[in-house]
Amino acid sequence: MRKYLAFFKIRFINGLQYRAAAYAGMATQFFWGFMTLLIFWAFYKSGANEFPMTFPQLANYIWMQQAFLMLYAAWSFENDIFDAITGGNIAYELCRPVDLYSMWFIKNIAARVARVLLRCLPILIVAVFLPVPFNLSAPMSLSAGLLFILSLGLGSLLAVSVVMLVYIATFYMLSSLGIRILFGSITEFLSGAIIPLPFFPESVQKVLYIFPFAYMQNAPFQIYNGYLSGFEAYKTILIQIFWLAALWLIGRFAMSRALKKIVVQGG
Repeated sequence: MRKYLAFFKIRFINGLQYRAAAYAGMATQFFWGFMTLLIFWAFYKSGANEFPMTFPQLANYIWMQQAFLMLYAAWSFENDIFDAITGGNIAYELCRPVDLYSMWFIKNIAARVARVLLRCLPILIVAVFLPVPFNLSAPMSLSAGLLFILSLGLGSLLAVSVVMLVYIATFYMLSSLGIRILFGSITEFLSGAIIPLPFFPESVQKVLYIFPFAYMQNAPFQIYNGYLSGFEAYKTILIQIFWLAALWLIGRFAMSRALKKIVVQGG
């Protein structure tokens, strides 16, 4: 366990060094979040009276999404892992007395947590003091806040579990570019990063909630804004745990198969 904590610490500290990128990212996220809210505000004020969320609930969803963007970003990968696979340096990784899947998993978690810590607090603080109804409000209750924190952690682990499958798929390809673009586009759409899932037609939602993508960022943010509460919130967390366990097992099995057939620089 100590060696994995060391990997986490090294990658976490390294991630904290990119402060200029974090400041630029914060400015972009403020602009994007407010622009998204204004677009939705236009629809809310257009006269239609049937929306799945109240506007304050939507504002909470959008600001939490922007604050924790890097925790769930489907396009955020560790390039050194792709380079190790496609360039042959995977041979050095295999010489280490560690489990490769666990090491990569820890490195991804550390990098995402570091990027979030550099950005989330300023975004959350400013969002709280925005005028109503564009501001970020507190969760409905203490229990909702605690469930949100639990779901946030499970969702981030689930996001990394899905990303691990992309790394593993790269073992069978000459380039990772295609699958990265395809995975990023599909995941952003299916996870509610572009449009919150409650705004989809009910028939489409039934399909989306079959896949694990709906239980990444969508789940904790809906618990925070009160859209999911009570039994539905607990049910969502149980589904998150199920998908996390399933993807962990699938990922480890796929990794073991890939490593058995790997050929480094002609063998």
